[in-house]
Amino acid sequence: MIIGGAQENTLLNCRDLIDQYGDDVMLITGPALGPEGDLLQRSGFADAGDGRGRAGELRIKLLPDLRRNIDPLRDLRAARAIRRTLAEFDPQVVHTHSAKAGLLGRHAAWSMGIPAVIHSVHGAPFHRFQPRPAREFFRRCERWAGSRCHHLISVADAMTDLMVQAGVAPREKFTTVYSGMDVDPFLAADRHRDAVRAKYGILADQVVIGKIARLFHLKGHDDLIAAAQAVVRQCPQVVFLLVGSGILEDALKARIESLQLGRHFIFTGLVPPEDVPPLIGAMDVLVHTSLREGLARALPQALIAGKPAVSYDVDGAREVVISDQTGFLIPARQTAALGDALIRLSQDSGLRQRLGGEGRRRFTEQFRHETMTRRIREIYSRFTGES
Repeated sequence: MIIGGAQENTLLNCRDLIDQYGDDVMLITGPALGPEGDLLQRSGFADAGDGRGRAGELRIKLLPDLRRNIDPLRDLRAARAIRRTLAEFDPQVVHTHSAKAGLLGRHAAWSMGIPAVIHSVHGAPFHRFQPRPAREFFRRCERWAGSRCHHLISVADAMTDLMVQAGVAPREKFTTVYSGMDVDPFLAADRHRDAVRAKYGILADQVVIGKIARLFHLKGHDDLIAAAQAVVRQCPQVVFLLVGSGILEDALKARIESLQLGRHFIFTGLVPPEDVPPLIGAMDVLVHTSLREGLARALPQALIAGKPAVSYDVDGAREVVISDQTGFLIPARQTAALGDALIRLSQDSGLRQRLGGEGRRRFTEQFRHETMTRRIREIYSRFTGES
């Protein structure tokens, strides 16, 4: 439960099931290792020290061996621990998330005859940037796990298409349910606009193009820097606000300086989730250049905040970024076209308002976490026979 979109989605779903439906819910997770931070601690969920952390009515079972990286011995211990935990809790529904926990959890729940075994696909663990043997290994793992659940939930239609084409499961076994969030802070994002811009030294007449992503491989920061050269030539009032941290920070800063773009880029570093809506409020445009992602939460977040989005046409982006309606969709790696779209938006405040307003109108209700949970619970009921 590191700080991330899939993890936030899971926590909101657990809370909604308790608050809205009175369900008895246990969250099984491994330790939150990594620089992103611990979402449970940040959300006020303290660990009781015995692996049975509890806050409010959400039970939390921490399994020390359930970790992201492949480790056969540790994974075997995690699988046994999952099975013991399920036997003690005796659930009607097991809903898994992520590749590792999804495979181990589905195997345990299916073998125990749990009435409803559901898996959410937030992003495929196999992709074209992997070596072929690794890609095929992960595809086969997903296909095996796909046969050990009753239904799969995709966070975007594009994820369903990808998984069906890879032979993971037939199309009728999938339902798209967009990843829910608390939309209210994004609806109110502009309230913080002046304060955030002042914090980072952004002037009132500057146009801010923001990107929210780890400074990591396949996130497309290099492409954005390449496009920025043309953007600042035509629009010297543009500033790029990069939200996030990661291993590429020094290399990206060095490249920016070598191109003499230093005064046009601001790095915020890692920020807590509650700072994201105010940061979006300080932006005028959101850009998304990742080369693989199920459906980046930053896209609907920006649109709900009334900001247009420019995105590479990868995975689920086209389901929210609609050219000349809510933003502009660009073929991946086409940095000249990316620059052209950013220039057009930077020069036309009326266009920014029109596209951002349409995004807010279309997607606010669709991405409410209450909407997500209602649809997910309908899927549970289909297999348990209970409303």
